[in-house]
Amino acid sequence: MTRPLDTLNPQQRAAVVHIDSPLLVLAGAGSGKTRVITEKIAWLIDRDHFPARHIAAITFTNKAAREMRSRIGKRLGRKAVEGLTISTFHSLGWQILKSEPEAAGRRKGMSILDQHTGGDLVRELLPSGAPNDMVWAVQAGIGRYKDAGIPPDRALALADDENDARAAEIYAGYSERLVALNAVDFDDLITIPARLLEDPEIRTRWRRRLQYLLVDEYQDTSEAQYRLLSQLTESTGAFTAVGDDDQSIYGWRGARPENLASLKTDWPNLTVIKLEQNYRSTGRILSAANAVIACNPHDFEKKLWSQHGPGDPIEIVEYVDEADEAEGIARGILSEVHGNRQRFGDCAVLYRSNYQARAIEQQLREYGIPYVVSGGPSWFDAREIRDLLAYLRLLINPEDNPAFMRVANVPRRGLGSGAMSRLTTYADAIHASLLEAAADARFQAELPTPAQRGLRSFTNLLIEFNDRFERGEMNELGELFRELTEHIGYFDFICESEVDPRKRERRRKSMDDLIGWIGRLADSVSSGEELIARVSLAAGPDDDRHDGADLVRMMTLHAAKGLEFSRVWLPGCEEGLLPHTRSIDDGQIEEERRLMYVGITRAERKLAISYVNKRRRGGEQVETTPSRFLDELPEEHTRWPARRASEKPSAEDAKDQIAALKAMLEG
Repeated sequence: MTRPLDTLNPQQRAAVVHIDSPLLVLAGAGSGKTRVITEKIAWLIDRDHFPARHIAAITFTNKAAREMRSRIGKRLGRKAVEGLTISTFHSLGWQILKSEPEAAGRRKGMSILDQHTGGDLVRELLPSGAPNDMVWAVQAGIGRYKDAGIPPDRALALADDENDARAAEIYAGYSERLVALNAVDFDDLITIPARLLEDPEIRTRWRRRLQYLLVDEYQDTSEAQYRLLSQLTESTGAFTAVGDDDQSIYGWRGARPENLASLKTDWPNLTVIKLEQNYRSTGRILSAANAVIACNPHDFEKKLWSQHGPGDPIEIVEYVDEADEAEGIARGILSEVHGNRQRFGDCAVLYRSNYQARAIEQQLREYGIPYVVSGGPSWFDAREIRDLLAYLRLLINPEDNPAFMRVANVPRRGLGSGAMSRLTTYADAIHASLLEAAADARFQAELPTPAQRGLRSFTNLLIEFNDRFERGEMNELGELFRELTEHIGYFDFICESEVDPRKRERRRKSMDDLIGWIGRLADSVSSGEELIARVSLAAGPDDDRHDGADLVRMMTLHAAKGLEFSRVWLPGCEEGLLPHTRSIDDGQIEEERRLMYVGITRAERKLAISYVNKRRRGGEQVETTPSRFLDELPEEHTRWPARRASEKPSAEDAKDQIAALKAMLEG
C-alpha cells in the first residue's frame, strides 16, 4: 500500500518531515503548498510530535481554512483532529482577545466593528460634511499606525504628511470611542493580541496552548502579523512558514514580502526548502513567468519547472481599442469552447483594474457567453445585510452598542440624531450601555414624546426577543431571527426607498439568503457568542458559490491569486495600466511585476495577453504603449505577430525571404 509521503516529491517530503529547526518553505506557484501543509499536520499528529490541540495552521482566507480542515479531516478522521486550530489571522486574534478581555481594556461581550461601522465612527470625529475620501483616508491612516505598533500619543509626532497628521489627530478619539463601545475593529484583532503577548504571563499561556504553528502565504503578512507570530514562536522556533516572495501583491493592504527575509535574521538556524516543481502549467508558460520575475531583485532564487511538456506559445495580440480587444476575447473563448471542447468554466479573463470589465462584459453578452464577475462588492456591503446583522447581534446581545446605534431608528422610530447624541452622552456619563441608558425612565422623560415612544418600543423589542433567545435552543435561532425581521417590517421599510421591482426582489432574496444562512450556522455552533464571531469574521456565505459552475470567470489579478484555469486571457497589458500609473509614480514597479507573474501563472495550458493602441480614459481616447513586461517575455516562447510585422527584417532574414520567393517562382 502506498504511504502518503511516497506520493510527494523529494522537496515536499523534506518539508513535511522537518521539525529540527524553524522552516521556511519557498513554494512557487502551483507547487502543491496546501498539500505540504496538510500532510505535515497529519505527520505531526501521526508521529506523536504534537497533539492536535497544540497545533495551529494559519491562513489568510476563510475559504482556505475550510479547504484545509476538510482535507485533514478526510486524511485523519474527525476524532484524530479534535482541538486542531485552523483559522485566519483575524480568527486567531479574536480567540486571544476573547480570552484576555481585561488585559485588552475591554469587557466580556465585546463586539467586532466592520469597516463601515468603523468609518461611521471616524466620520463622527471629523468636521461636519467630511467627504467619503477623507473618511477612508483617515481610517486607513489609523490602520497603518496600529499595524506599526504606534500608540495614539506618539502618532502625531511621527506623521509624514497632511493625511497622516489628520489620521493621527483622530486616532486617540477613535480609540477612546472603541473602548466606550466595548468594541474592536479588524486592525485591533491583530495589533491588540500582538501587544498582549508582550506580557510574559499571557505569552507563556498561549505558547503552551499553540506549540507548533504552520503559516500559509507568509509573504502577505503585515508588520503586526509578523510581531504576533514572533511572540508565539520566539523561544522555540517551532513553526513552518510557507510563502512565495514572487507572489506578494498586497502591499496596499500592508503585506511585507521582506518578512520572509526577516526570518533569516530573527532565526539564524532557519532551514529553507524550495518547491520549484509546478503541477499546473506547461513549460512555455513557466519559462515566461520565470523570465518576467527574474527582473525583480531576490533574497531567494528559485525557478519553476514542469513535466507537462512545452505546450503552446503564449499569444500576444494587438488590438485597436478596448471594444476590439473585448470582441477578440469573446471570439477566443467561443473558439476554445466549440473548437477545442473546453467548458466555459475552464476560461478566465483577468485584468488589472475593475473598469476594464465593462467592455468585456458587453461583448460576452453579445456573443451569449455565460460569465460571472468575481471580486466585486461584498454581499456583506449591502445595506439590508448590514442592518439585519445588527439586529441579529442585538437579538443575542442587546448591549451591543455599535449595533444599537446602527438600527435604533431603522425602521424609523422618531429617534433622530439629536436624541441619539443625547443618549450616548448620558450613557457615557453613567458608565452604562446604550440599552441601559435608553431604558432609564429619567432619561426618557427628557425626550420629546415621539422619541420617548420610539426608544421605549425599541428597548422593549430587544428585551423581549433576547429573552426568547435565552429560553430557546440554538437550533431555533434561525426561525426567531426571521420572526424578528418580519416583526419590525424591515422589508416594507426597504421598499419605501426602492421603486425598481427587480431591485426589491433582489433585496428580498438577499434577506432570505441571510436568514437561511444564519439558521444553518446556528446548527453548527454551541452559543450565540460563537455564532456572532463566525458571522463577523466570515468572508460571506456566497464566498465560493460559483465554484464548479460552467461560467467564464472575470476578476482582477489581485482576486485571481491562488486560483488556476485551463485558458486565461490577460487584457490591458499597457504602460499606465499594467504597470499601473500610480505604481509607476510611487516606485512600485516590482509589485506590479509580481502581479504580472501571478497573472501568467494562473494559466494551465493556454495564455493570451493583449494590449490596445488607444484606450478610453477620463472620457477621451488616449494613445497607449505596450507594457514593458511584454519585452521581458522570452521571444522563443511567444507568438507576437504585431511585433514581427513592425520590426525591420535582419539581413539574414531578408536573404531567407528572397531565397524562399525565388524557390516559389521557379517551382
